[in-house]
Amino acid sequence: MTIEVRVPTLGESVTEATVATWFKKPGEAVAVDEMLCELETDKVTVEVPSPAAGILGTIVAAEGETVGVNALLATLGEGTAAAPAPAAAPAKAAASAAVDVMVPTLGESVTEATVATWFKKIGDTVAQDEMLCELETDKVSVEVPSPAAGVLSEIIAAEGTTVQANGKLAVIGGAVAASTAAPVAAPAPAPAAASAGKDIAHAPSAQKMMAEKGIDAAQITGTGRDGRIMKEDVMKAASAPQAAAPAPMASAPRAPSPAEDAAREERVKMTRLRQTIARRLKDAQNTAAMLTTYNEVDMTEVMALRNAYKDDFEKKHGVRLGFMSFFTKACVHALREVPEVNAEIDGNDIVYKNFVHMGVAAGTPTGLVVPVIRDAHAMSFAEIEKAIAEKGRRARDGKLSMAEMQGGTFTISNGGVYGSLMSSPILNPPQSGILGMHKIQDRPMAINGQVVIRPMMYLALSYDHRIVDGKGAVTFLVRVKEALEDPRRLLMDL
Repeated sequence: MTIEVRVPTLGESVTEATVATWFKKPGEAVAVDEMLCELETDKVTVEVPSPAAGILGTIVAAEGETVGVNALLATLGEGTAAAPAPAAAPAKAAASAAVDVMVPTLGESVTEATVATWFKKIGDTVAQDEMLCELETDKVSVEVPSPAAGVLSEIIAAEGTTVQANGKLAVIGGAVAASTAAPVAAPAPAPAAASAGKDIAHAPSAQKMMAEKGIDAAQITGTGRDGRIMKEDVMKAASAPQAAAPAPMASAPRAPSPAEDAAREERVKMTRLRQTIARRLKDAQNTAAMLTTYNEVDMTEVMALRNAYKDDFEKKHGVRLGFMSFFTKACVHALREVPEVNAEIDGNDIVYKNFVHMGVAAGTPTGLVVPVIRDAHAMSFAEIEKAIAEKGRRARDGKLSMAEMQGGTFTISNGGVYGSLMSSPILNPPQSGILGMHKIQDRPMAINGQVVIRPMMYLALSYDHRIVDGKGAVTFLVRVKEALEDPRRLLMDL
C-alpha cells in the first residue's frame, strides 16, 4: 500500500511554499509523525510530519522546488526497516545486467536540465543510492543517485550537456569490482577532485539561519550530502564557543582582480519573506500615486505626561507606557476627521472604513512584518500597549499567523528606534496612508519670541494621491501634531 505525503494547509491566503530541506532520503524507514521535510513560505516555516510509519519511497518535490497547497511531496511504502527505493528493486535483482541511469522527474513544467557535475568517472565502483551527478534546472539543482550497485561503465551526457526529462545519463555495469579500462569511448568528465572547489547549495533553512545569526558558512562543518550545511549544523555552530578572530591579512601590494574580489563575495538566495517584501513594496510604487508630506511635533507634553504616570501605569496594567499608544490614539483621532486616509481603492470604488485596524510595522531578524491591532479606535491606552507588546514579541519569535498580518486600514512605522531622523515610508497596499515616526532630537526652537531647546520629532505621512488630496494629508498631520503637543485634546475629543 502506498501512502501519499502532501503539502499541508499553509495559512490564510498562502497558496504555495518552497521545499527547504528533506530530513530523510528514499529507502529510509520513518516513524509516524517523524519530520520528513521543511517548507518555507513568505511568512513562516512549516515542518511536514510523516502521516504513517513505513519506508520513504519517491521524493516528488526536491529541495528548492515551489509547491502548492495539497501538492504531492513524496510517497511512503509499507515496511519497518530501511529498504531500497522501489524503482531500484528490479535493478538490484538483476545484478549482472546493465542498468540505465535516467534523468529523474525535474518538477512541474521543467522539461530539461544541464549536467553540472559528475561525482564519479568511468570505471568507478558505485553503491546503490550513491550520488552519481548533479543536474541544474532554471529552478533547482537535482542530485541523481545510482539505481543499483556496480561499475559506472558509460557516461552518455557529459558535464555541460543539456538533457531532456527522462533522458539517458549513463550506464551502470553489473560487475562489482572496478573496471580497469573504460569499455565505451565517451567524453571524459572532470575528475571528482575537480568538483571539490564547486559551490555547494546549502539547505535554504540553513542559509536563512546563517544570515540571521551572522555566521559564515566557512566556519561550519556540513553533515549533509557532499558537505552540505543543514539547519542543525548552524544551530550547533551558533551554540559553540566563538573561536579567536583570525589575524588580519597583510596588505596586498597590488589591487585585487575582479576574480579575487568575486572569491571573497558571498551569494545568499533571498528568503521567500524577503522576496515578498520586495515585490509588495515595488507593487506599491508602481500602483499608487504615492506622495509624502512632512511636519514636526514638539514631544515635550507627551514626554512629561509619560514620565508622570509611567510607574503607576505599569503597576496597574502590567505593561510599560510607551509612545506608540499616544501615536495610535492621535492617528485614530485624525482619521475620523480625514476618513479618506483610512480608505482604499477597489476598482472604480473608494471603500471607506468605519473602523481602524492599525498596522504596526516591526523589524524582525528575517525582515519587516506588519502585525495588525484590530479595532484600535475602541481600545484604551493600556489595551493598545498590551496588544503592541504581544504582537511585537510574536513577530520576533516568528509565531505570527497570516490572519494577524491582514486587514490593516492604516500603518505606523517607527524608524526612530533605529536612529532615523527623517524618511519617506512606502505604503502598505491596499492602504492609502502610512505615518512615519522618527528619532526624538533636542533642537533649538523659537517659542514666544525666545529660543529654547525642545525634544522634536519629524513626522512623515505617505499617502495615495489618487484618493487623498494634499489638503487632507496636511490636515491629517496637523491633527496628529496638535493631539501630541496637547494630549488633553484626546480626552476632550478636540
